[in-house]
Amino acid sequence: MQNETNTAEDRPPGVIAKAPWRLEDVAPLPGYQLRVRFMDGVEGLIDMSGLVFSDEAGVFASLRDPAVFEQVYIELGAATWPGEIDLAPDAMYEEIKLRGKWAPE
Repeated sequence: MQNETNTAEDRPPGVIAKAPWRLEDVAPLPGYQLRVRFMDGVEGLIDMSGLVFSDEAGVFASLRDPAVFEQVYIELGAATWPGEIDLAPDAMYEEIKLRGKWAPE
């Protein structure tokens, strides 16, 4: 899993680096899944397969290429891919905290 650098110059003004819903670690898994860990230690899985292969995938369609999907990294606490594609961590945090898994649509 990759770690995010939390330097002052890496954050826009007013961003709280240690917000519990910010990602601390992310790792790609087979089947278009991500294993994630948040700043407060909550861990879980994100199943991106439905979103990536949906008719409304939009920018996420580029993640159909496994080589691109595997390039996931953390930027400002969010799962991010080349091309300015990202997932807002606050949108997934509560679901993962409750169920251990989140599947965006």
